[in-house]
Amino acid sequence: MQSLYGLPKIVCFCKKCCYSNQRPGSTLEFRHTKQSKKIPLAFNQDGICDACILAEKKKNINWKDREEELLNLLDKYRKNNGDYDCIVPGSGGKDSVYAAHILKYKYNMNPLTVTWPPILYTEYGYKNFRKWIEKGGFDNISWNQNGKAMRILTKLAIENLFHPFQTFILGQKQLAPNLSELFNIKLVFFGEHEAEFGNPISEASDSKRSSSFHEVSSLDDITLSGLPIAKILKDYDLTLNDIQCFLPRQSTKNDNFESDIRYLGYYLKWVPQESYYYSVDKVGFQPRPFRTEGTYSKYLSIDDKIDDLNYYCYYVKFGIGRCTEDASQEIRNEHITREEGIRLVNKFDGEFPKRYFKDVMEYLDIDPDYFKNELTDKFRSPHLWEQIDGEWRLRHNISKTGTAD
Repeated sequence: MQSLYGLPKIVCFCKKCCYSNQRPGSTLEFRHTKQSKKIPLAFNQDGICDACILAEKKKNINWKDREEELLNLLDKYRKNNGDYDCIVPGSGGKDSVYAAHILKYKYNMNPLTVTWPPILYTEYGYKNFRKWIEKGGFDNISWNQNGKAMRILTKLAIENLFHPFQTFILGQKQLAPNLSELFNIKLVFFGEHEAEFGNPISEASDSKRSSSFHEVSSLDDITLSGLPIAKILKDYDLTLNDIQCFLPRQSTKNDNFESDIRYLGYYLKWVPQESYYYSVDKVGFQPRPFRTEGTYSKYLSIDDKIDDLNYYCYYVKFGIGRCTEDASQEIRNEHITREEGIRLVNKFDGEFPKRYFKDVMEYLDIDPDYFKNELTDKFRSPHLWEQIDGEWRLRHNISKTGTAD
């Protein structure tokens, strides 16, 4: 049976969490096309996924030693004249609050916070952003993107890749490194490593973020929204200047400047729930006033109205929904049992995100019925989905025993 996106044809589930081997690793968004093959989550011979193996390895890390490494790094870049000495990207969610606040108030750094705003702010997401800056006490650069380009590229990313969040990810990953060079602030901190959620474990052996995430030798061979840049400029009435902020920087642009981009989660034990409690305590971060559609949580990824739709598209393409992501990380952090996680996944995964759907479709000028039917069905992989009595159903769901039904 045909398998799209380079996914394994045989579906199996991790014996410790709720992940399946269909979960793709993070990709370079500026290399992402319809033909891109995903690197699926790796499992060991005992049926345990890389994310769970890494979680076990973290239990044996000497965090005191890691903190000493952090202190040495901070001393290298610390400025005592009041100048900014590091950059922390974020939108005011729990992780960016935690990172910026602890660097400033525990480690006496002077962080400049930078924000690539959500595509469509939620009301409570924007309030949390303001609390981060005002109650937290941070200077902030919020990069208001070219609205025309943002709308066009987001719509094309949905139509070509079924990926509503691509434009946000592009900016989120490119803005801080680009501003690092612009403002001559070399040290940049991101939060958790992608390996925490399934990228190869080998990538987590170092605190440095690979330059491949934000740097290319030439812009000629990269893509946006699944299309070559030249085609976007020709067909959609955009200029190179209009899309400049979405692009990775060229390595030849300034050979005398090199950003030092790190994962703070390498040095400090990073637990999403603990970051949430910290942000509530320090700046008054507030969760959603209701359960997030597609899962049971209220405080994860709540800044953007399009976030919920992104997880639904992810579910359609890979058979893995938002609840699988939330439950799996909470199982690894021992907040819930695997049995509880399985019950939650079977209850909430794949729930359609109705609350903000109309707002998103109006913003992008996409017909809602076209999205729900013709467009969505184009991205269902036959090895994952079957149609029964006119309804699409996953061929394999995680069962009580943790195997594929």
